[in-house]
Amino acid sequence: MQNVEVIKAQNTLSPRSRTNLTNRIRVAAYCRVSTDSEDQLHSYKSQVSYYSAMIQEKSEWSYAGIYADEGITGTQVAKREDFQRMINDCMSGKIDMVITKSISRFARNTLDTLKYVRQLKEKGVAVFFEEEHINTLTMDGELMLVILSSVAQQEVENISANVKKGLKMKMQRGEMVGFSSCLGYTYNPDTKNLVIHPEEAEIVRYIFRRYIDGAGCRVIANELQNLGYKTKRGNANWSEGSVMKILKNEKYIGDIRMGKTYTLDPISKRRMNNFGEEDQFYVRDHHEPIISKETYQQAHEVLSRRSSPLNSGKHAPRNKFSRQYTFSCLLKCGFCGSNLSRRTWHSGTPHSKIIWQCVASTKKGKSFCPHSKGITEECIENAFLESYRLLSQNHQDVMDEFFARAERALTADISGESMHKIQSRIYNLQARQTKLIDMHLDNLLDKETFVKKNQKLTDQLRDLQAELLACENVQSMKKETHSRMVALKNKLDLNEVLHTFDRKIFETLVDYVIVGCSNPEGNMDPYKLTFVYKTKTSDTGSPTITLPQQDETASQPTSELMEILCFRHFIRHTVFDSITDISRSKRTENSILVSVAVNM
Repeated sequence: MQNVEVIKAQNTLSPRSRTNLTNRIRVAAYCRVSTDSEDQLHSYKSQVSYYSAMIQEKSEWSYAGIYADEGITGTQVAKREDFQRMINDCMSGKIDMVITKSISRFARNTLDTLKYVRQLKEKGVAVFFEEEHINTLTMDGELMLVILSSVAQQEVENISANVKKGLKMKMQRGEMVGFSSCLGYTYNPDTKNLVIHPEEAEIVRYIFRRYIDGAGCRVIANELQNLGYKTKRGNANWSEGSVMKILKNEKYIGDIRMGKTYTLDPISKRRMNNFGEEDQFYVRDHHEPIISKETYQQAHEVLSRRSSPLNSGKHAPRNKFSRQYTFSCLLKCGFCGSNLSRRTWHSGTPHSKIIWQCVASTKKGKSFCPHSKGITEECIENAFLESYRLLSQNHQDVMDEFFARAERALTADISGESMHKIQSRIYNLQARQTKLIDMHLDNLLDKETFVKKNQKLTDQLRDLQAELLACENVQSMKKETHSRMVALKNKLDLNEVLHTFDRKIFETLVDYVIVGCSNPEGNMDPYKLTFVYKTKTSDTGSPTITLPQQDETASQPTSELMEILCFRHFIRHTVFDSITDISRSKRTENSILVSVAVNM
């Protein structure tokens, strides 16, 4: 048997720590509180004071400093700057031992606790957890540390679950939770509610108004930037995304939806968009609105049309409504119903000019829409100016005449009897039906006769109720038509004089423009422009017009239009009449036929 000599250990620290019993141990303390509340801050100061005095009182310890993070969560080490600085000092050999109150103060994540304890242990640096009485260099194994770290992590998860439950209860009571600042509102801590910021609210109203008028998010963003408006964070640069977020935010109608995002877990604290994984809470009329619900609905109808496919086919094109140009998606061919696209003739020459042409004619061939002609952008602008001038100066007489025509058209739909008479007839029939039932119950009328007479009365009642409903619809239509006409008048009253073309005014007033039509004699007139003025503010974006394909007898693209003004506007423009084998023959048009209509 070999003779083995045992050399006793002289200290509790690793030789790599470069310390022994005769040298003083460099000791640092780590303190942390997770919130910045008054009680927690008092605890934070107490920890710093306690450990500073404790280290300096021991003669065998050398004071290496206090590392402390104030108001920082323990679940994510990356956010604790002083903790990271302490680890770096340990790895640089400046600290021999770290003292902390408990495992939960060091880290509430089991993985992080083991990671840093092992990392420091390899460098001979001890970590002493005061409450658990654990020294990482003297313990026999990591089992106790793993167990206690897991307990600390479980505590975090329990606290997180309780906090989440409490927040849900507050949301269920209608209390606002987790408000992030938005343009147009400021938060009042006293009333715990949102207060309108007047200057910012005007920007919000401008965005909704321009979007309903037909402008896209990119166009609106450029306009806001040119006007010098700033975002909530004071940024002068606007993006499409910023405008879109405002359009989708329900807070502007006085409502609030809470629970849009949720925390995936309390350790990573990763926030995720809530697509139904967690409950959401919608509170109506929570605060004072900036815009009306009708305006918000109109904007979302436009948004829906712009994001939905034009048809249900597999490769259906998307109706993006980029509205890069003023007349994009607003010019409709009066012969085939296609859009008109913007083109440049004689580009790069002194004779260059902007032309709008039927898409079917330019892309599929002239045979698909033989009657359409190209028309200059300047011509369309001037024609609108003339129509606007006539309406704004003489719209009282024109609208009065239109009111009379609309009233006659609506009254003609009534069957001749007033609603009062129809209601009286219904009452009499119901009384007769009740009497008939009583006679049958008293055995004064046999079953066969009862069934026959009762069915006759039932049919008469059904017809009268349908007639009454039609009358009610006509009355409702009258009121709606009147309000729409008043709205159109108000729009025209905003600007009495318009000398140059203004895109904003055009988009506010005009729903769409029909280019070309056939006259009552059946002749095709490709130079008639029909400006369809808006009478319903929700009628924005690209209209849907039902046109007969190549129908040369049609005198009006849609029966729902009512022409209220027609005049000839003299604008000189040159177009190609035909193409021969030798050369092109030219024709000069000296006038454009302008028509103003409204959508019934």
